[in-house]
Amino acid sequence: SHSLMIKDQRYHSMKKEMVEIQQTAVQNQTAVMIEIGTNLLNQTAEQTRKLTDVEAQVLNQTTRLELQLLEHSLSTNKLERQISDQTNEITKLQEKNSFLEKRVLEMEDKHMLQLKSIKDEKDQLQVLVTRQNSIIEELEKQLVTATVNNSVLQKQQHDLMETVHSLLTMISTPNSKNNFIAKEEQISFKDCAEAFKSGLTTSGIYTLTVSNTAYCMLKYFITPRSEYLTGRKKAQLTNQKRYVLKIQLKDWEGNEAYSLYDHFSLASEEQKYRIYLKGLTGTAGKISSISQPGNDFSTKDADNDKCICKCSQMLTGGWWFDACGPSNLNGMYYPLRQNNNKFNGIKWYYWKGSGYSLKATTMMIRPADF
Repeated sequence: SHSLMIKDQRYHSMKKEMVEIQQTAVQNQTAVMIEIGTNLLNQTAEQTRKLTDVEAQVLNQTTRLELQLLEHSLSTNKLERQISDQTNEITKLQEKNSFLEKRVLEMEDKHMLQLKSIKDEKDQLQVLVTRQNSIIEELEKQLVTATVNNSVLQKQQHDLMETVHSLLTMISTPNSKNNFIAKEEQISFKDCAEAFKSGLTTSGIYTLTVSNTAYCMLKYFITPRSEYLTGRKKAQLTNQKRYVLKIQLKDWEGNEAYSLYDHFSLASEEQKYRIYLKGLTGTAGKISSISQPGNDFSTKDADNDKCICKCSQMLTGGWWFDACGPSNLNGMYYPLRQNNNKFNGIKWYYWKGSGYSLKATTMMIRPADF
């Protein structure tokens, strides 16, 4: 029984040790588990923190991307509006271009019609000029015959006028005897001014040294009338000394104007009677209607103008043409209400324009020192 008790005590002692060992093992295992769990928790917390940092970075990056996307969207909308506006402008320009192209085509068609009309008119004018040339030649023949008859009448008129002037001078002036003697001693004069200085005061036909007869307006201006002087005689007369030229003009409304040149002369026949003018004043335009520098004199059988056409034939009459304008005082005479839109009338451009045909004109000269 004592032996059993010892065994029983050993058993309980061993059992207690076993329990203690088990408890120690459990405690150790629990401690290990706790340590493992703590490590896991710490790792989990670290991972969580890292994930939180990554999530924050992702969120920040996402926010930046969203902002950039928004900015790109706004830029895209702006570009779309600009493209839309430009498209509208291009459309308008295309429409305007189409309209202009249509207008150009219409104008080209109209221009072609006008050119055709002008060509037809030119052909008609050419035919008319050809017919007029034939008529003019016939009229010239008639004029030669009339001129022969007229010369006889002029001679008679000249002799009669000389007699009348002599009688008038003797009656109207106190020193009539001396005037009469001067008239008898000097039948011809150098120019009209010399006739005036001799004591003659009545306008009329007088004999000049360079011509058989000339018309002198002794009351107003000392003036040889052009139809009494040939071109050569005119050139000789204007080169004796310095002369002044006055061109007096009248329109159909009762207005008058003049152009005064303080230096006038004509070149010789060899130089085609070129006209030289300087020092323009007057009321018939600030610009000379006789083109400067001076031009050669043209007639229908002596074309000296600067046009490929023949101005004297187109505009009628001899004149110092440049290129058929801007003056012609020897043009066709058109009566009232027929004197407008006449390219070949009596014109003085810088007073009445190119289409107005004047009622009357006078060209007068006198010595510059008179």
